[in-house]
Amino acid sequence: MFPRLPEFMLQLKSTSIGILNGRSAILWIILVGTYHLAGEETSAIATAQNNSDRSPVGLVINEEADWLATANETSNSVSLLRASTGELLDEMKCGDHPADIKLTPDGETLLVTASHSGTVHLLGVANNKLTRPVTVYVGFRPLGIAITSDGAKAFVGLVASGEVAEIDIRKAKLVRRIPVGKWPRYLTLSPDGRRLAVGLSGEGRIAVVDTKSGEVLYDEGLTGGINFGHMQTDRKGEYAYFTWMVYRSNPINQGNIRRGWVLASRIGRVRLDGASYREAISLDVGGMAIADPHGLAISPNQTRLAATASGTHELLVYRLPDLPFIGIGGPGDLIDRKLLADRDLFYRIPLGGRPMGAVFASDDKTVLVANYLRNSVQRVDIVEKKVIAEYRLGGASEPSLARKGAAIFYDGRRSLDQWYSCHTCHNNGGVNAKPMDTHNDGTELTNKTVLPLYHLNQTKPWTWHGWQTSLDDAMTKSFMSTMQGRAISREDSAAILDYLSKLDPGPNPFRTADGGLSTAAVRGKAIFNSKSAACIDCHNGPHFTDGKIHDVGLGSERDRYDGFNTPALTSVYQKVRFLHDGRAKSLEAVLNKYHSPEDVSGERALKEDEVTDLIEYLKSL
Repeated sequence: MFPRLPEFMLQLKSTSIGILNGRSAILWIILVGTYHLAGEETSAIATAQNNSDRSPVGLVINEEADWLATANETSNSVSLLRASTGELLDEMKCGDHPADIKLTPDGETLLVTASHSGTVHLLGVANNKLTRPVTVYVGFRPLGIAITSDGAKAFVGLVASGEVAEIDIRKAKLVRRIPVGKWPRYLTLSPDGRRLAVGLSGEGRIAVVDTKSGEVLYDEGLTGGINFGHMQTDRKGEYAYFTWMVYRSNPINQGNIRRGWVLASRIGRVRLDGASYREAISLDVGGMAIADPHGLAISPNQTRLAATASGTHELLVYRLPDLPFIGIGGPGDLIDRKLLADRDLFYRIPLGGRPMGAVFASDDKTVLVANYLRNSVQRVDIVEKKVIAEYRLGGASEPSLARKGAAIFYDGRRSLDQWYSCHTCHNNGGVNAKPMDTHNDGTELTNKTVLPLYHLNQTKPWTWHGWQTSLDDAMTKSFMSTMQGRAISREDSAAILDYLSKLDPGPNPFRTADGGLSTAAVRGKAIFNSKSAACIDCHNGPHFTDGKIHDVGLGSERDRYDGFNTPALTSVYQKVRFLHDGRAKSLEAVLNKYHSPEDVSGERALKEDEVTDLIEYLKSL
């Protein structure tokens, strides 16, 4: 049965009632308001937003195949469609920046994460309409969802805090937050609900959690692992399957790229019944690689595995029981030749756009794909090996300049042999977990952490050494040098820059409900501005950078340029590696060891509690 609004929320009044679940009670008043507003706007959305981009990132289909639903990132909505025809039945506002969608096994409740608003929304479907959502605040950038087979609980990855939120679905209540590690984007459960596999993109490992105790039982590291995608468990509960990419610290040149020695794509699996070395297959075909694997689906009869390659715009289809998964010592750098010799064991279906989430229909031969850039759901017949229908969700007939830029940003074909896209390193315009050899400064193996692209046009100069003073030149050099691709046109450069200028990092999840600072962060701000710490001397202005080059004693003889460009500190909470070469793996390490205030300012060392408060402030920027 679809859950009703929790009793305490029904009784909530706009009076001072203290703190609830560690958050100001006024937040829940805001959420109740959102709850009513969502229902009131439903009837007008399809008409008012028909020309706006939907950008679906995930989708579900009910068991009877009556309807399907999508989570739409840029329109902040959920669309309900008739599965057989693609007719739009309903559309509803659903938080800020929807990121994932799942359906309870009984087919009665949709769960949608809204990353920027820190919420999980529970919706029902009745008479071909979406029912008004119940909202659960979880905070800290929720992303992937996994639901127990009895439909009682959901587990949600909280990317910003490195936790998994456990939700009681029937009570619409946050039960607890389980610490797991950095960037838990996607996750999957064993059929009995006892084991939870979590992809930790910030640490390059898969953690397996006991859902009763919340204990991390074991983890499997993936050397060079980045950009973990969707995860799914097989019916027996033996393995958790997932997509990911590998980054290797080898010089950027054509030979290394074509060997898969710079970036490469994989599908892997880890056991759920005990620690065992991960197994994997390579996806990349020489000369025609796979870029940015993301979505993953297993057919109901367990014979097929399908994965979306969002950077090369295709659906990859495999015969699951016969895949040559390799553990220790493997897989090879390029695809196993067995997969190329058998056209039923592996094949590629072109889709265009940016395919993201994928699900199998109950017939075992139909895959439905949420296509972000095409604003559509594609129905793919994997027997006929083609798209047999496409359901449009909305969007302008002619894409905007920024939308054209997004298409280039996410296009792996812009690189040599289509190995990677801009997104591969700058994940959705943000950062990545590995220092990388961008080759931008003309030296090899002077790896640098990936800088976020938010407010790029307002934070000159560019690159870690700050030698780039033209964004057009910097853009061209990235495509030709880092990606070893062809030069981009002025029109393409303008489109990309327009897209980047509109990137929205979203609200800071470490701020209070009204966007203010916690008590500790207020103290930290005073320290940040003080003579003792002197952070503000260089990190000033709206983005906390003075746009100047400074020698802070962290350079190397291999660097072509002296000194480093002051990095902006906005959204620094998103990072898991700090300083130009990533030597610091935490803000504590930055302030206590590698870039301590006393070394920079020449003043006294900060006390332990002052460092703690300063970190709280930095995380809130």
